[in-house]
Amino acid sequence: MPTTSEPSVNTSQSPHGGLPQLTAQQPTLSTLGRLRALVKAMRLKQWTKNATLFIAIVFASHLLLVDELERTILAFFAFCLASSTIYLLNDLLDLEQDRQHPVKCKRPLASGQLPASWAIVAIIVLVLLCAALSLAIFFLPVTKSQDVYAGLGGSNVLFSLCVLSYLVLMVLYGIWLKHIVLIDIFVIACGFVLRVIAGAVVTPVSISPWLYMVTCLLSLFLALSKRRNELVLLQGRASSHRQILKEYNIPMLDQMITVVVTCTLMAYSLYTIEAPTGHHSIILTVPFVLYGIFRYLYLVYVRNDGGSPDEVLLRDRHMLITVLVCATIILLVFYLPH
Repeated sequence: MPTTSEPSVNTSQSPHGGLPQLTAQQPTLSTLGRLRALVKAMRLKQWTKNATLFIAIVFASHLLLVDELERTILAFFAFCLASSTIYLLNDLLDLEQDRQHPVKCKRPLASGQLPASWAIVAIIVLVLLCAALSLAIFFLPVTKSQDVYAGLGGSNVLFSLCVLSYLVLMVLYGIWLKHIVLIDIFVIACGFVLRVIAGAVVTPVSISPWLYMVTCLLSLFLALSKRRNELVLLQGRASSHRQILKEYNIPMLDQMITVVVTCTLMAYSLYTIEAPTGHHSIILTVPFVLYGIFRYLYLVYVRNDGGSPDEVLLRDRHMLITVLVCATIILLVFYLPH
C-alpha cells in the first residue's frame, strides 16, 4: 500500500534577503491521499460564507415555501462550487508566496501534497458542475406574476449573471485587483453582496437596501481584520508574502475598522427600526449583534486572531453561541404566528 512521506522543506535564504525560501518537494502520495488533499484545498469550511444566500429568503419570510427553498439550496451549492474554483485558482496563482507564509505553506498545493495538474483538472470540473446547477434552476420556473425581476430578464437569468459576475470578479481579483490598495478590500465585499443579490433574485424576493448595506460593511470589517492579522503575523516580512501589504499599516487599518464597525452597527440598527416587513421585534437582535462584533474585535486585537473568519466562527464558542442565539431570535420573530 502506498505510503505518504512528509514534504521536505528547503529553508535557505532568499537571494533578495528576508524570509527563507520554503521549497516543498513533491511528496509521494496515494490517489486517495491526493483526493483528500484536493478536498482540503477546496476549503469546504469556507462554504459557510455562502450561507449569505439565505438572507433574502429568511428576511422575506419565505423560508417555509418549499419551491423557493429548493431554488435557494441549489443556488447555495452553485456558489459553493464557484467559490471552491476560486480557492484552487488563487492557490495556483499564489503558490510561491504561500510557501513563504508560516500558515499557508501547509496548504495542499503549497506543501506539494496536491499536484498542480490535479488542481487544474478540478477547476474545470467544478466550473462545469457549477454551470450545470445554474442551468438546473431554469427547470424550476417561476411564473411571471411571482417573478418580481421579470422586467430585468427574469429570476433565472439574473441568478446566472450573478454567478458569472462572481467568477469573473474573483478571477480579476486573483490576477490584478488584489494588487490595488483598498480596491482589494472592496472586491471582497462585492463578493458577499453578489451572494445576497443572488439569493434575492433566485427566490425571487425584494429585500431592504439596508441588508445590502449591512452585508457590504460587515464584509469590509472582516476583510480589514484579515489584513491586520496578516500584518501582525508576518510583521516586517508581510510584503514578501503579499506585495499589497506594504501599502497598509496597522494604525491605518485600525482607523478604518473603527469607521466600518460604527457604520455596520448603525445600518443594522436602522434596518431593525425601519422594519419594512413589519417585524419590529427584530430589534431584539441588536444587543447580540453588538456583542458578536465586540467579541470579534477582542479576538482580533487581544488574541491576534481573525485571519480566517469562518474558522473563528467555528472555533470560538462565544461567537458560535452568539450567532445561534441571534439566528434563533430572527426565526422566531419572522416565523412564529403573531
